[in-house]
Amino acid sequence: MIAGIHDFAASRDKKFVSPFLKHAEEIFRAAQEGGPDDCEMSILVSRDGGIHMLAGDDWGLEPLRMHHGARAAYHISRKAGGVRVEARSADESCLMEKRQPAHRLPAMPPDFPQYLTIQ
Repeated sequence: MIAGIHDFAASRDKKFVSPFLKHAEEIFRAAQEGGPDDCEMSILVSRDGGIHMLAGDDWGLEPLRMHHGARAAYHISRKAGGVRVEARSADESCLMEKRQPAHRLPAMPPDFPQYLTIQ
């Protein structure tokens, strides 16, 4: 019985996610899977649903959206293994980012004692 309540709550939450945020999440996932190469690009979605892609654009996202009269704009930046997606529409905005750890410690050899004996 509790599983039914849980499923209802989960499906209700999904109804509140706007198409704008859903698209931002899909773009973010695609950017993460896009490979190791660095890239900068913007995606503009027009009022009629047309898509326009601009590589390496150096405009701010909101001025770019306004200039083109786009319903939504998404800027994707992939650098040094990290991914950042900024998204804007007239009513909503979001930022999704995944950074690579700055520094990882090397793994310890399996036979290295991970404790200290004090006598």
